[in-house]
Amino acid sequence: MIGMDLNHCQIVEKSLAGKRAVDEKTLASLEILTERLERLRKLDKSFANIEFSSAVERLKGRKNKVAVG
Repeated sequence: MIGMDLNHCQIVEKSLAGKRAVDEKTLASLEILTERLERLRKLDKSFANIEFSSAVERLKGRKNKVAVG
C-alpha cells in the first residue's frame, strides 16, 4: 500500500517538474491522492488544514478544463 501511495506521489511530482507528461495517469493519481486526503481529514481534525501546493491546485484546475473541453 505504501509503495502504491509513493508511486502516485512520484507520478504527480514528475509531472509538476516537467519530467513526464501530464496525462490520464497523472490525473488519476491526483484524484486518488485527493480522495485519500479527504479521508484523512474526515478521520482526524488535525489534517483539516493540510492542503496541496498551489502547483497541484493549478494541475487540478487543468484536469477540470480537460474534462470539460
